[in-house]
Amino acid sequence: MKKTQALAALVLVVGSLSTAWAQMTPVGVWRSIDEKEGTPKAEVNITETNGVVTGKVQALLRKGADPHALCTECKDELKDKPVVGMTLISNVKKAEGKEVWEGGKILDPENGKTYTVRLTPVDEGKKLEVRGSIGPFWRTQTWVRVQ
Repeated sequence: MKKTQALAALVLVVGSLSTAWAQMTPVGVWRSIDEKEGTPKAEVNITETNGVVTGKVQALLRKGADPHALCTECKDELKDKPVVGMTLISNVKKAEGKEVWEGGKILDPENGKTYTVRLTPVDEGKKLEVRGSIGPFWRTQTWVRVQ
């Protein structure tokens, strides 16, 4: 009986540790928040394939947002393409020895500009600091994990 209880306790501990570790990655579904209004803007699904992180718009959440909105400010092949389903985050990889993912790009469909991006899970993985930068200029948004 004691072996069964010990095994059950071990499984519970290992399971909770793996859940905590999994949460300290940018992988998951996130809500971006409008900095001025404090309201949700969009849901972004971040996935990882072969060590490369990608994020796509899953839904537009602003009040009155058109779910069929096009990226009118985007350039090149993204011009006038649907925002929902669009890849915002591309070619991001985990920095060696750190809980930071960087080296890729993030697109802001509101202005059509692309920025260098750094993703940092914070608050036990409940939030994601998304820093976009061009040269010495940067801006950080905090996204919230969708549970």
